[in-house]
Amino acid sequence: MEKGMSITESFTWEDTFSLGEKLGKGVESGDVICVNGGLGAGKTVFTQGFAKGLGIDEPISSPTFTIVQEYHTGRIPLYHFDVYRIGDASELIDIGCEDYFFGNGVCLIEWACLIEDIIPEDAMYVTIEKNLEKGFDYRLITIT
Repeated sequence: MEKGMSITESFTWEDTFSLGEKLGKGVESGDVICVNGGLGAGKTVFTQGFAKGLGIDEPISSPTFTIVQEYHTGRIPLYHFDVYRIGDASELIDIGCEDYFFGNGVCLIEWACLIEDIIPEDAMYVTIEKNLEKGFDYRLITIT
């Protein structure tokens, strides 16, 4: 995956979905994608597009209570984490997150800002920000 930074304005949920889909088409095994943003920012919509880009057609929902959801129907496995309810990073270590981070799939972690100390150094970060002054559906999406 190429390094750098991009900033995209999204005016609809479809824009956010499409950006996720584009990113999903370009990832490789071993990539870790950290998605941050407030409640209702569009993290799950982005993730749904990301999964589509991997060729996953099954429904994608946020694994808030299961922490990680695995999808094996795309070109590479997707390990979708939602760590919003994690007390601290040691809980993820206890479930073997390293096996996911350094495995044969791609990890997408919603609320990754809560576990930054265990995120692999070469992870990609996606930040989704709302700006109600620009409209209810407006999002500023920064990828680094």
